[in-house]
Amino acid sequence: MSTRILVTGGASGLGAALVRALVGAGHDVAFTYRSSAPAAEALVAELAAAHPDRAVTAHALDLADRDAIEAFCADHEETGFYGLVHNAGQSSDALAAMLDQDRAEAAMQVNFWSLTRLAKSLVRGMIRARSGRIVAIGSVAALRANPGNAAYAASKGALIAYCRTLAIESAKRGVTVNVIAPGFIDTGMMAPYAAHRAGMERQIPAGRFARPEEVAALAVFLMGAGAAYVTGAVLPVDGGLTAMMGVHRS
Repeated sequence: MSTRILVTGGASGLGAALVRALVGAGHDVAFTYRSSAPAAEALVAELAAAHPDRAVTAHALDLADRDAIEAFCADHEETGFYGLVHNAGQSSDALAAMLDQDRAEAAMQVNFWSLTRLAKSLVRGMIRARSGRIVAIGSVAALRANPGNAAYAASKGALIAYCRTLAIESAKRGVTVNVIAPGFIDTGMMAPYAAHRAGMERQIPAGRFARPEEVAALAVFLMGAGAAYVTGAVLPVDGGLTAMMGVHRS
């Protein structure tokens, strides 16, 4: 059985941690990237040296480009993947009453629609093999409201609803579909909030941001044999953030 896994947005940050962890767990990995070709090439070289028995490939793909996704799916539909990790994402910050539809739709395309197109292409092979794993990286923003996050949260909420439905439709065919919902992760994406980091960490019960490797470890588990009965789940990795009411006594 092939254990080849496709990871979207795999060149840096959480995506690179996912690729490293999956390769380290014995999987062959193909990952996509949008514009960070040097980082993608460096990651392939690093893993080729560390794991010469594993096949790791990088593929340029802009998930905002529907035609490019169609071409990618046509090229890879017959190669077969055991797993898909949809990690690529696009932020979209605006107050709920001030949404710009074009910007919101751009985030929806990357965060949600691209997943549905890739899943449509790859799940058929998983069903034929009666074995497959799909993991989508969601967000606690879809579980708890945050001012200014309406469009992003809506895209991640759509992702959850889709994955739960796909999970129940494919469960009898040996395919599992789950969502990991991280909180704040210590990656370059958090750089714009550096001035607010201390205050943000005080509001997290664990008192810190997640390390990318801590999120990637859950994806590795969900890809493994031990997770065969876990499907349709939304699993927060957030240091207790969504468990907390959010009203602080001072």
